[in-house]
Formats: sequence, C-alpha cells, structure tokens
Amino acid sequence: MSRIGKKIIPIPKGVKIAVEPGAVEVQGPKGKLRQPLPEGIGFEVDGDQLHARTLRDDPDLGKFHGLARSLVANAVHGVTEGFKKELDIVGVGYRAELKGKQVHFALGYSHPVVFDIPQGIDVVVDKQTHITVTGIDRQAVGQVAANIRRLRKPDPYKQKGVRYTGEVLKKKAGKTGAK
Repeated sequence: MSRIGKKIIPIPKGVKIAVEPGAVEVQGPKGKLRQPLPEGIGFEVDGDQLHARTLRDDPDLGKFHGLARSLVANAVHGVTEGFKKELDIVGVGYRAELKGKQVHFALGYSHPVVFDIPQGIDVVVDKQTHITVTGIDRQAVGQVAANIRRLRKPDPYKQKGVRYTGEVLKKKAGKTGAK
C-alpha cells in the first residue's frame, strides 16, 4: 500500500466526479477533465470524499496506487482553482507580445520566434517581459511553460534568457585574459 494512495481526496462543492472502469471524469467550475487510471486501481466516492484503492492484492500496484491518487487530486484541483506557471524574460531587447493565439518573441535571434498556444491553455504577457501560463491540466501547463523556456534557456554566463519566476541561476565566471 502507498502512503500517498491512502490519503483521502476531499471533493469541493460544485465538483462532480464520475468513476468509470479505467478512468475518472472530473467536472468543475473551470472545466472538465478525464483522467485515465492504471490497470488495477479504482476509486470510490463516499459522500464528499474520494478514495483510491487497489482492485487486487498485488505488491506491484503500490507504486501506481499513489500515482493514480495524485493524478486525480491534481484534476480536482485543476477544475476548481487551476494551475499557473510564471516566466520572466531577461536580456536587453528580449520581449514577448501576444497576438491572438500566438506569442511572438524577440530573443536575440535574427528572426522573431512564434509560439502557438495549445487548446485549453491561456497565456498572458505583462510588461513584455513577464509571462503567465494558466490552465486546468497540470501536465499541459508545465509542458507549455517548459517549451517557452526552451526557446532561449538562461545563459549561465550573462544570465540572459527565459526563466521561471524565482528560479535561481548559478552564475559562472567567464574566461580571464591570458597574460
């Protein structure tokens, strides 16, 4: 048994949960998510609580028990509050601009970089150097933020590039001139 899997998921008001074989469907004020489950894991709704359980006595199911519980808990959190990742653009002349469902970046390359925003994800650009990625699916929000960061990773020497807000970078010393 998994310690995480044993934890109870509280169901907030306004959230509807439909347990199906092999999946859990969560519907809330921000949207609807369907979370597939690993084989051998099931869920039970008990009033305003949700319990994860293993369907058979197999010691290998412990690792999937905690995983499934965490995925469904993230889905419940996503449809009620949503998830958010923030990024900062650091560098002279580096900026971003939102145009429809695309973000246009100037990141020091010879051409502007165009990033298409996927379905279900919202991107807000503040002051041309601060980007906020929001959505109900935790994995999708994190992946979009990582893809934006990958456009120009932070440089360890000059500290320029796209980084997560609050990310601490270790600055490297450059070459010293030969004498």
